[in-house]
Amino acid sequence: MIERIEALRSAVEEPLLVSNLVNVRYLTGFDSSNAALVVEPERVRLFSDFRYAELGRSIQGVEFVETKRSLYAADDLTYGKWETLSSGGLELVPRRGLVEALRAVKDEPELDAVRRAAAVTSEAYARFAEETFVGRTERDLAWRMDELFHELGAEGPAFETIVAAGPNSARPHSRPSDREVGPRETVVVDSGARLDGYCSDCTRTFATGPLPERLQEAYAVCLEAQLAGLEAVRVGATGVEADAAARRVIEDAGFGEAFGHGLGHGVGVDVHEAPRLARESSDTLVAGNVVTVEPGIYLEGLGGIRIEDLVIVGEDAPEVLTGFTKDLLSVD
Repeated sequence: MIERIEALRSAVEEPLLVSNLVNVRYLTGFDSSNAALVVEPERVRLFSDFRYAELGRSIQGVEFVETKRSLYAADDLTYGKWETLSSGGLELVPRRGLVEALRAVKDEPELDAVRRAAAVTSEAYARFAEETFVGRTERDLAWRMDELFHELGAEGPAFETIVAAGPNSARPHSRPSDREVGPRETVVVDSGARLDGYCSDCTRTFATGPLPERLQEAYAVCLEAQLAGLEAVRVGATGVEADAAARRVIEDAGFGEAFGHGLGHGVGVDVHEAPRLARESSDTLVAGNVVTVEPGIYLEGLGGIRIEDLVIVGEDAPEVLTGFTKDLLSVD
């Protein structure tokens, strides 16, 4: 952890207030609902209240300062909190993305944590594929996926599990509903386990019997695009270039308007972090990035397809972490 703070110190010229709780945990290992970190050239001070005092004093390399419980507990600095700090005579200068830039490049212990989370996710999908789908609600199936994560030793899901069937699967971020899964439709499942504080993310599309020809075609195109996207995830590639590699396949097949989101995003202590793989991205991939590759094709009123893997960007070939099959699996 001390190495991360030293890397942050080298990027700033004045004392830095870290108010994002995830960033505080990333830098120090201090996990709480109420904390702030002040990084200065000669010292690092960690602020929290009595509930976390024992833990705070055990953190090496920082000076723990016990505060009142009213220390703000948010992931950013709102105007009201800015007023509170300013009234104490501090001159505040905004600094954005400094810790997030460090988080984008994982060290080996972090990569191992993501690997373990992805392994749990892959095994959960393998067991989930043995479940009965037809006649069960999206909400019930989502709950079952979360149960599998716990059974396999995860802390829980890294985000709200998405199960979207039939026409609902044409909505990229549909939330599980009480709609029952029917025959001959697609079921998009987007889920991931959290383990040791690190997230995973994976999407697979299932079929509850023979699909309409248009959906079969969309699946084949989406899989081809996903493989092209994986091939493009290399050191030195930009987020725009990786996105374009997959998007080109979908556009050439006539489904371009049905793929409206970016190709992927970084994953780590948060499920969405830098770098981005998208048309609007300003990022360039480096070794140690962990990203998703998740093209989708969404046909309104009919159904949707999304195929997503979690990938470590390596010096040579990318390392794909989510190993569950990408074949279109037929489930009951």
